Amino acid sequence: MTLDDVAAIAAGLPDVSEAESRGWRTWVVAKKMFTWERPFSKADLKRWTEPAVPDGPIVAVRTDGLDEKVVVLAAGITGVFTIPHLDGYPAVLIDLAVAEPAAVSELVVDAWLAAAPRRLVERYLADR
Repeated sequence: MTLDDVAAIAAGLPDVSEAESRGWRTWVVAKKMFTWERPFSKADLKRWTEPAVPDGPIVAVRTDGLDEKVVVLAAGITGVFTIPHLDGYPAVLIDLAVAEPAAVSELVVDAWLAAAPRRLVERYLADR
């Protein structure tokens, strides 16, 4: 998966716009970021305890609260993880180099559902 693949998934959702924040690509609905490019910072690298730092592009996706974040992480989805910087924040990271396309698509859609206004979500779900 690439950032362009993520962009295509996001673009297929209602009322999404692509923007840029701090030089990184972001996807927004109703002025809320729901998915964004999130490379490791120097501080992230210092805190990383796993054997290897993900070397592919990384995106963050919003979850519908901290409980959902715990569920997503517990599911053991390949390429999905978190870092200390996101502690207490409803989002997970996805290493696009190893994640399955179907999982990425589902997580991006779920992120959109968590951020979009209720009327838009209801219309989207009714059309599915």
